Amino acid sequence: MRIIDLSHEIASGAAAYPGLPSPVIDTYLDWEGSHGTYAVGTEFRIGRITLVGNTGTYLDTPAHRYRDGFDLSGLPLEAVVELPGVLVRTADRAISLGAFDGVDVRGRAVLVHTGWCRHWETERYGADDHPYLTAEAADCLAERGAALVGIDSVNVDDTSTVSAGRRPVHSTLLAAGIPIVEHLCQLDRLTAAPFTFTAVPVKVNGLGTFPVRAYARQGAS
Repeated sequence: MRIIDLSHEIASGAAAYPGLPSPVIDTYLDWEGSHGTYAVGTEFRIGRITLVGNTGTYLDTPAHRYRDGFDLSGLPLEAVVELPGVLVRTADRAISLGAFDGVDVRGRAVLVHTGWCRHWETERYGADDHPYLTAEAADCLAERGAALVGIDSVNVDDTSTVSAGRRPVHSTLLAAGIPIVEHLCQLDRLTAAPFTFTAVPVKVNGLGTFPVRAYARQGAS
Protein backbone atom coordinates (compact mmCIF):
# COMPACT_ATOMS: atom_id res chain seq x y z
CA MET A 1 0.00 0.00 0.00
CA ARG A 2 1.20 3.51 -0.82
CA ILE A 3 0.05 6.69 0.91
CA ILE A 4 0.62 9.66 -1.42
CA ASP A 5 0.45 13.15 0.06
CA LEU A 6 -1.39 15.40 -2.39
CA SER A 7 -1.33 18.61 -0.33
CA HIS A 8 1.01 21.60 -0.20
CA GLU A 9 2.82 22.54 2.98
CA ILE A 10 1.52 25.64 4.76
CA ALA A 11 4.29 27.89 6.07
CA SER A 12 4.35 31.38 7.51
CA GLY A 13 4.40 33.89 4.66
CA ALA A 14 3.93 31.19 2.02
CA ALA A 15 1.48 31.35 -0.85
CA ALA A 16 -2.23 31.59 -0.24
CA TYR A 17 -4.74 32.15 -3.03
CA PRO A 18 -3.44 35.02 -5.22
CA GLY A 19 -4.49 38.35 -3.74
CA LEU A 20 -5.28 36.90 -0.31
CA PRO A 21 -3.05 37.34 2.76
CA SER A 22 -0.43 34.70 3.49
CA PRO A 23 -0.64 32.71 6.72
CA VAL A 24 1.15 33.90 9.85
CA ILE A 25 2.45 31.18 12.18
CA ASP A 26 3.84 32.21 15.54
CA THR A 27 3.91 31.25 19.23
CA TYR A 28 1.17 31.92 21.77
CA LEU A 29 3.03 30.24 24.67
CA ASP A 30 6.74 29.49 24.37
CA TRP A 31 8.83 26.85 26.19
CA GLU A 32 10.15 29.27 28.80
CA GLY A 33 6.76 30.81 29.41
CA SER A 34 5.30 27.41 30.30
CA HIS A 35 7.80 26.81 33.11
CA GLY A 36 5.68 28.69 35.63
CA THR A 37 2.76 26.32 35.08
CA TYR A 38 4.38 22.88 34.93
CA ALA A 39 6.77 20.85 37.03
CA VAL A 40 10.54 21.19 36.60
CA GLY A 41 11.60 19.40 33.42
CA THR A 42 8.12 19.59 31.90
CA GLU A 43 7.51 22.23 29.25
CA PHE A 44 5.11 22.87 26.40
CA ARG A 45 4.78 25.15 23.41
CA ILE A 46 1.41 26.34 22.07
CA GLY A 47 1.49 27.63 18.52
CA ARG A 48 -0.89 30.01 16.80
CA ILE A 49 -1.82 30.43 13.16
CA THR A 50 -3.71 33.19 11.39
CA LEU A 51 -4.97 32.35 7.91
CA VAL A 52 -7.82 32.69 5.49
CA GLY A 53 -9.77 29.57 4.58
CA ASN A 54 -8.40 29.56 1.04
CA THR A 55 -4.83 28.69 1.98
CA GLY A 56 -2.66 25.85 0.74
CA THR A 57 -4.60 22.85 -0.51
CA TYR A 58 -8.17 23.49 0.60
CA LEU A 59 -11.71 22.21 0.31
CA ASP A 60 -14.79 24.22 -0.67
CA THR A 61 -18.20 23.40 0.76
CA PRO A 62 -21.47 24.81 -0.62
CA ALA A 63 -21.33 27.60 2.02
CA HIS A 64 -18.37 29.03 0.10
CA ARG A 65 -20.74 29.91 -2.76
CA TYR A 66 -24.27 29.82 -1.36
CA ARG A 67 -25.68 31.54 1.71
CA ASP A 68 -27.86 28.57 2.56
CA GLY A 69 -25.28 25.90 1.72
CA PHE A 70 -23.81 23.59 4.34
CA ASP A 71 -20.47 24.62 5.82
CA LEU A 72 -17.50 22.72 7.26
CA SER A 73 -19.46 21.69 10.32
CA GLY A 74 -22.16 20.20 8.10
CA LEU A 75 -19.77 18.34 5.80
CA PRO A 76 -20.40 14.58 6.12
CA LEU A 77 -17.20 12.62 6.67
CA GLU A 78 -18.35 10.05 4.14
CA ALA A 79 -18.18 12.81 1.51
CA VAL A 80 -14.42 13.23 1.92
CA VAL A 81 -12.97 10.03 3.44
CA GLU A 82 -11.76 6.98 1.51
CA LEU A 83 -13.63 7.87 -1.66
CA PRO A 84 -12.89 5.64 -4.64
CA GLY A 85 -10.87 7.85 -6.95
CA VAL A 86 -10.41 8.34 -10.66
CA LEU A 87 -7.58 10.36 -12.20
CA VAL A 88 -7.99 12.36 -15.40
CA ARG A 89 -4.76 13.58 -16.97
CA THR A 90 -4.95 16.44 -19.46
CA ALA A 91 -2.76 19.05 -21.10
CA ASP A 92 -5.73 21.25 -22.04
CA ARG A 93 -6.20 24.72 -20.61
CA ALA A 94 -10.00 24.64 -21.00
CA ILE A 95 -10.86 21.13 -19.81
CA SER A 96 -14.08 20.22 -21.56
CA LEU A 97 -16.49 17.34 -21.06
CA GLY A 98 -14.51 15.36 -23.64
CA ALA A 99 -11.81 14.80 -21.03
CA PHE A 100 -14.31 12.69 -19.09
CA ASP A 101 -15.57 10.58 -21.99
CA GLY A 102 -15.69 6.96 -20.93
CA VAL A 103 -14.72 7.81 -17.33
CA ASP A 104 -16.89 6.34 -14.60
CA VAL A 105 -17.25 9.26 -12.17
CA ARG A 106 -20.34 8.19 -10.20
CA GLY A 107 -19.61 8.15 -6.48
CA ARG A 108 -15.94 8.90 -7.10
CA ALA A 109 -13.44 11.60 -6.29
CA VAL A 110 -12.53 12.94 -9.72
CA LEU A 111 -8.98 14.32 -9.62
CA VAL A 112 -7.79 16.37 -12.59
CA HIS A 113 -4.04 16.27 -13.19
CA THR A 114 -2.81 19.23 -15.25
CA GLY A 115 0.75 19.59 -13.92
CA TRP A 116 0.12 23.25 -13.03
CA CYS A 117 1.30 22.66 -9.47
CA ARG A 118 4.86 22.94 -10.78
CA HIS A 119 4.34 26.73 -10.67
CA TRP A 120 3.38 26.75 -6.97
CA GLU A 121 4.75 29.77 -5.08
CA THR A 122 5.64 31.59 -8.29
CA GLU A 123 3.83 34.48 -10.00
CA ARG A 124 3.07 32.10 -12.85
CA TYR A 125 0.82 29.97 -10.63
CA GLY A 126 -1.96 32.57 -10.48
CA ALA A 127 -1.70 33.61 -14.14
CA ASP A 128 -4.88 33.90 -16.19
CA ASP A 129 -3.93 31.03 -18.47
CA HIS A 130 -4.11 28.36 -15.76
CA PRO A 131 -6.05 25.17 -16.55
CA TYR A 132 -9.72 25.07 -15.54
CA LEU A 133 -12.90 23.11 -16.14
CA THR A 134 -15.52 24.38 -18.53
CA ALA A 135 -19.12 24.92 -17.49
CA GLU A 136 -20.15 21.98 -19.67
CA ALA A 137 -17.65 19.71 -17.92
CA ALA A 138 -19.06 20.74 -14.54
CA ASP A 139 -22.60 20.02 -15.73
CA CYS A 140 -21.46 16.60 -16.92
CA LEU A 141 -19.75 15.73 -13.61
CA ALA A 142 -22.77 16.82 -11.58
CA GLU A 143 -25.25 14.98 -13.79
CA ARG A 144 -23.15 11.81 -13.71
CA GLY A 145 -22.92 11.82 -9.93
CA ALA A 146 -19.30 12.69 -9.10
CA ALA A 147 -18.75 12.66 -5.33
CA LEU A 148 -15.92 15.23 -5.24
CA VAL A 149 -13.86 17.15 -7.79
CA GLY A 150 -10.22 18.14 -7.29
CA ILE A 151 -7.62 19.89 -9.43
CA ASP A 152 -3.90 20.72 -9.16
CA SER A 153 -4.45 24.22 -10.56
CA VAL A 154 -5.08 27.60 -8.94
CA ASN A 155 -8.82 27.42 -9.59
CA VAL A 156 -11.31 24.95 -10.98
CA ASP A 157 -12.93 27.92 -12.80
CA ASP A 158 -11.62 30.29 -15.44
CA THR A 159 -10.41 33.40 -13.58
CA SER A 160 -9.33 35.43 -16.62
CA THR A 161 -10.99 38.72 -17.53
CA VAL A 162 -12.92 36.84 -20.21
CA SER A 163 -14.88 35.09 -17.45
CA ALA A 164 -16.15 38.47 -16.16
CA GLY A 165 -16.17 37.12 -12.61
CA ARG A 166 -18.48 34.22 -13.40
CA ARG A 167 -17.73 30.96 -11.60
CA PRO A 168 -19.96 28.36 -13.31
CA VAL A 169 -17.98 25.34 -12.11
CA HIS A 170 -18.10 26.33 -8.45
CA SER A 171 -21.76 27.26 -8.89
CA THR A 172 -22.78 23.96 -10.47
CA LEU A 173 -20.75 21.57 -8.33
CA LEU A 174 -21.45 23.25 -4.99
CA ALA A 175 -25.15 23.58 -5.80
CA ALA A 176 -25.13 19.80 -6.21
CA GLY A 177 -23.38 19.37 -2.85
CA ILE A 178 -20.15 18.21 -4.50
CA PRO A 179 -17.08 19.39 -2.54
CA ILE A 180 -14.19 20.93 -4.49
CA VAL A 181 -10.51 20.56 -3.60
CA GLU A 182 -8.12 23.03 -5.25
CA HIS A 183 -4.31 23.34 -5.25
CA LEU A 184 -3.60 19.63 -5.19
CA CYS A 185 -0.07 18.44 -5.96
CA GLN A 186 1.91 15.27 -6.75
CA LEU A 187 -0.89 13.77 -8.81
CA ASP A 188 1.87 12.56 -11.13
CA ARG A 189 2.76 9.98 -8.47
CA LEU A 190 -0.55 8.17 -8.92
CA THR A 191 -0.37 5.12 -11.16
CA ALA A 192 -3.09 3.29 -13.06
CA ALA A 193 -3.84 1.14 -9.99
CA PRO A 194 -7.10 1.78 -8.05
CA PHE A 195 -6.88 4.35 -5.28
CA THR A 196 -8.96 6.06 -2.64
CA PHE A 197 -8.90 9.77 -1.85
CA THR A 198 -9.26 11.54 1.50
CA ALA A 199 -9.31 15.29 2.23
CA VAL A 200 -10.62 16.21 5.68
CA PRO A 201 -10.88 19.81 6.94
CA VAL A 202 -11.51 20.77 10.56
CA LYS A 203 -15.12 20.97 11.75
CA VAL A 204 -15.61 24.75 11.94
CA ASN A 205 -19.07 26.23 12.20
CA GLY A 206 -19.51 29.24 9.94
CA LEU A 207 -16.64 28.63 7.50
CA GLY A 208 -17.12 27.44 3.94
CA THR A 209 -13.50 26.61 3.08
CA PHE A 210 -10.44 25.33 4.93
CA PRO A 211 -7.07 23.67 4.27
CA VAL A 212 -6.97 19.88 4.15
CA ARG A 213 -4.37 17.15 4.36
CA ALA A 214 -5.29 15.47 1.10
CA TYR A 215 -3.90 12.05 0.29
CA ALA A 216 -4.43 9.01 -1.85
CA ARG A 217 -4.16 5.42 -0.70
CA GLN A 218 -3.14 3.16 -3.53
CA GLY A 219 -2.59 -0.57 -3.62
CA ALA A 220 -3.67 -3.44 -1.40
CA SER A 221 -4.34 -2.62 2.25
